[in-house]
Amino acid sequence: MAVREILLLGNENLYRMSKEISKEEIDKAKQIVDDLHDTMISFRKKYGFGRAIAAPQINEFFRIIYMNFDDKEIAFINPRLEPVGDEKFEMWDDCMSFPGLEVRLLRYRKCKVYYKDLEWRNCVFEPEGDLSELIQHEYDHLDGILAVQRAIDNKSFRINKDKAGCY
Repeated sequence: MAVREILLLGNENLYRMSKEISKEEIDKAKQIVDDLHDTMISFRKKYGFGRAIAAPQINEFFRIIYMNFDDKEIAFINPRLEPVGDEKFEMWDDCMSFPGLEVRLLRYRKCKVYYKDLEWRNCVFEPEGDLSELIQHEYDHLDGILAVQRAIDNKSFRINKDKAGCY
């Protein structure tokens, strides 16, 4: 387990597509999840936010997401996301790869995520609202998509000094 460096906006690796991890690589997946946990907790202590992180943010290009919220921990291995319905909502999104910058965008209100857990069991997660937004954000990282690419328009950016850590 280790705290890893989080890739920052401008790093070309953030735009890379991640690959699925195989059942034979489950020990590697477990190590990545441990590192994601440690990295996110360290970030949370420094900046005061952070509920999820994707493997590409620590320079690991596997389809792995780690969430830690409301005393729950979920590791998503090879997730597949599907929107539920067409309803979207507008919100300000932030990211550990650009702390302090917020982006106004649209996300689906509900979605379903099919994934493997760390025991390689099939699972389904059906979040709504802010958790739906959160998993969509992290899922985008697996496809090399950042929130800045989903901005509603070119005026949909702001700095949140409370989250920037440098103002």
